[in-house]
Amino acid sequence: MGMAATESQFHVLAVDDSVIDRKLIERLLKTSACQVTTVDSGSKALEFLGLQEHDKNHTNQPRVSLDNHQEAQINLIITDYCMPGMTGYDLLKKIKESASLRNIPVVIMSSENVPSRINRCLEEGAEEFFLKPVRLSDVNKLRPHMMKTKIIVTEENQESIEIAHVVPSQPQKETDTVQQQQQKSQANTVNRIKRHRRRRFSDLDSPSTFFIEIASSFC
Repeated sequence: MGMAATESQFHVLAVDDSVIDRKLIERLLKTSACQVTTVDSGSKALEFLGLQEHDKNHTNQPRVSLDNHQEAQINLIITDYCMPGMTGYDLLKKIKESASLRNIPVVIMSSENVPSRINRCLEEGAEEFFLKPVRLSDVNKLRPHMMKTKIIVTEENQESIEIAHVVPSQPQKETDTVQQQQQKSQANTVNRIKRHRRRRFSDLDSPSTFFIEIASSFC
């Protein structure tokens, strides 16, 4: 899959061990004019992001191998929760614990509606938690998150990483104490959980047409 993206495209890394679900999310994201790279495990996602190499060398910069001196721009990671080996929650924790990657927005998907699992992911820093099958209306909610941060890694300078804030955050007031900053962070997490609880988990409308098309291709 080509890695070059136009300026108008957002680049999403999709992680899922199910080939049908990968095809579905790829189709939905491309319908929303996104560039998509898919991998089938959390370990391959870390390899793509360069985090495994980063951990081995104890450096502050990730490394990623690209072909033809092309540029990779990662705006968002969307990952399945239940995967063999490394779960989506484990992948989320790895990303949020990395000084160089923690600003990448992460969205979790799952076919199981488990409130404790959802809350744990949101508290760990996930932007959204989608129930499968993911629908186009869900994908449309990703754009504001993708506009926050862009990770750029080039082959010619693999040891450099730029974090570009497309939508700058409000400057922190100098009068804010550490306790006030922690309270604001906790409040943001609580707001994400409340916002997610208001979403229609009981919405049982028929799956996306894309899902039906892709599933039929595997029959």
